[in-house]
Amino acid sequence: MKIDFKGIRYNIWLYFMLFALCILALLGMLQTSMIKPYYRNSKISDIENVASQIQSVIIDNETIVQDNADDMFKLSINNDVCMVIYNEYNQLVYKQDSLGSSCIFNQPLTLNEKNYHSIYSGNSLHSFIGDNNDIVSEMIVNPISNQSMILYGSNIKSNLASYTLYINSPIELLDSTLDIFKTQFVVLSFALIIFSIVLSLFLSKKIANPILKMRTPAKELAVGNYDIEFEEKSFTEINELANTLNDATEKLSKVEELRKDLIANVSHDIKTPLTMIKAYAEMVKDISGDNKEKREKHLDVIINEVDYLDHLVNDMSKLSKFQSGNFTLDVSQFNIYEKCQNIISLCDHLLLSKNMKCELQGIDSLVSADEVKIGQVIYNFLTNAIKHSDNDTVIVINVEHGIGKVIVSVQDNGSGIKEEDLPYIWDRYYKIDKGFSRSVNGSGLGLAIVKAILDAHNAQYGVESIHMKGSKFYFELIVEDVD
Repeated sequence: MKIDFKGIRYNIWLYFMLFALCILALLGMLQTSMIKPYYRNSKISDIENVASQIQSVIIDNETIVQDNADDMFKLSINNDVCMVIYNEYNQLVYKQDSLGSSCIFNQPLTLNEKNYHSIYSGNSLHSFIGDNNDIVSEMIVNPISNQSMILYGSNIKSNLASYTLYINSPIELLDSTLDIFKTQFVVLSFALIIFSIVLSLFLSKKIANPILKMRTPAKELAVGNYDIEFEEKSFTEINELANTLNDATEKLSKVEELRKDLIANVSHDIKTPLTMIKAYAEMVKDISGDNKEKREKHLDVIINEVDYLDHLVNDMSKLSKFQSGNFTLDVSQFNIYEKCQNIISLCDHLLLSKNMKCELQGIDSLVSADEVKIGQVIYNFLTNAIKHSDNDTVIVINVEHGIGKVIVSVQDNGSGIKEEDLPYIWDRYYKIDKGFSRSVNGSGLGLAIVKAILDAHNAQYGVESIHMKGSKFYFELIVEDVD
C-alpha cells in the first residue's frame, strides 16, 4: 500500500512517534546528567544518617557492647559503608568493613598534604578532626578504584567516654554499574519504540478512520449527489462536523431544486411573452395590418407582453441590487396607518374585480423607515392576499402597537400555505404550487424583494398560515411617539 505522506493517518502516526522519541530522549538526558548528582546527594545523606544513628546508639548505652555492635553492623551493611571507632585514647574499639579493598581505611591516605597510614595500623586520624571540631567531611579519590568517596569524621561524647567515628563510602557509581543502567535503558527504549509504533498505528487508525469515511460521501457531494448521509458515530467534534455536513447537504439539495426551478420559471416567463410577441407581430404583418381595430388589439397584446418583460427584468435587477446591499435607505418618519390607507386605494380595482373588501384596523403610528420601500412591502402582501383569496372575502390589515414597535399584518382567508413550504416562501421563484404557471400580476420575485427590504431595515418579519384556511404576513418597525 502506498503511503500518503500528507494524509491524516500518517501524520497522526508521525506525531505520536515524535512524541515518544522526545520522551525517550528527555529520559535519556535526565538519566545521564542527573543519576550521578542524585546518587552523590543520596549517599551523603545516608552517611549523615548512619553517623547520627551510631551516635544515638553510643550515647544511649554509654559504651559499645555486643548488642550495639550488631546494630552498627547492620547499618554498615545496609548502607554500603566501612567505619572505625576510636576511644579518647586513640585505641580502635570497633571496626566494620563492607567495602573490602575499596575501603580507604585499608590503604595509605593523603589529606591536606598530610600522609596517614592505614587506620587499622593504629593512626586514628585524630588530627584530621581536631579537638575543637564535632563533624568534618572530606571528598577524596580512591587511588585503587578511582572513585570519588567521602571521608566523614565525628566526635561523639557521652557521660562515661568520648569516641571518634570515621565513616568511608563511595559517592559515585562504578563504571560497570553505569554500563548496566545504560544497557537496561537501551533495551527498555527499544521495547518502548516497538510499543509506540504499534500503539500509534492503532490510535492513528482509530482517530483518522471516521474522517476518512467522510471522504467518499464528500466526493459524492462535490459532484452534485445529495442522496448521501455522513455518519455520526465518533468523537464529538467529528459528529458535529457530520451534522453540519448533513445540514449543508440538505440545504444544497434545496438550493439545487430552487436553481432548477429558477431556470425553468425564468425561461418560462421569458419564453411565453416572446412567443406571444412573435405570434401577434406576425398576425399584424399577415392579417390585421390593414384592419385598424384588430391591429390595435394585437398591438395591445404585444405592448402588454413587453411591459411584463420589462417588469420581470426590473424586478430581477431590483432583487439583485437589494441582495448585494448596493443601495441606501431613505429613512424618514411617516404615518404607517396612512400609508396602509394609500396602498388599499391603489388596489381598489383588484378588490373590485373579485368583489372583495379590505378592512384597516389600528391607530395612527409614526415609524422610522424608508417610506417608498415599506410601501412596496405592504403592496406585495396585499396583492398576494387578493390573488390567493376567493371572491367575496375580506382581507384585514392591522396596525398594532407593541413595546417600542409597531406591528403591521395582512390577514386573508385564502388557500394558505403548507407547513413544509413555510421556510422557503421567501426564496425567489419558490413554487408553492408545483403546477407552476406564469403570474399574471407579477414576476414571482415579490416575497424575495420583500425579504431583502425588511432585512435592510433589520426588521422582524414572518408568516403564520394554515393550509386551506388563510395566511397572515407581518413585519415590525420601530415606532415613534405621536405629538
